[in-house]
Order: sequence, then C-alpha cells, then structure tokens
Amino acid sequence: MIEFFEQNVVWVVPAMLLLSSVIMALAWLGHLRFREYPLVVALLVSWLLVIPEYVLNVYSTRLGHGTFTGAQMASLNLCTGVMCVAAVSVLVLGEKLTRRQWMGFGLMAVAIALIMYR
Repeated sequence: MIEFFEQNVVWVVPAMLLLSSVIMALAWLGHLRFREYPLVVALLVSWLLVIPEYVLNVYSTRLGHGTFTGAQMASLNLCTGVMCVAAVSVLVLGEKLTRRQWMGFGLMAVAIALIMYR
C-alpha cells in the first residue's frame, strides 16, 4: 500500500491533503449542527476527528516533500481548508454563500493553480 502512495505522489498527496481538509472542516463546524449536546461532547467528537486528520496531514506532507515544496503543500492545504469550511457551512449548516464569496473561491482556485504549476 505504501508503495502505491510513493509511486503516485503527484495526485495522492493533493487527495490526502483534501481529505485532511474535509475532516478538519467537519471537526471545526460540524458540532454546530448538534448544539443540544454539551460542549464536552462536541470537544471529544471534534478531537476524535482531528487525530486521524493530523496523521493524514503529516503523512501526506512527508510523502510529498521533494515532489512538492513545503510552500506548495501548505498553500494547497490552506486553500482546500478554506473551501472545505465553506462547503461544510453550506452542506451541513445550511448557510448560503454570496456571489462575492464564490468569486473569492474562484480566485483561490486560480492562485492554487499558479502556485502548483511547474
């Protein structure tokens, strides 16, 4: 399995960073949908999500370093994190995004394309 990851770094690392961002966004915002539970429950569930997210994040950055620069991986992780938080706010919390926010996400996608391009 590890050999598969090492042979496909160019697409596996971004996919792992995206998955990491999805998990983190759920940990950050998902508990807001279940406000009837005490804060301690929200904290415990969030931390149960964050621990595998952190392992995934660290492994993907170790695997990708050399193929990607640290700045490229950090930029991809931050950008996908912001976009995943927006997705969770829409899909889980039922919030609406404005046209300006959508345009901002489009600009972020362009920025990531410029940063990741070789």
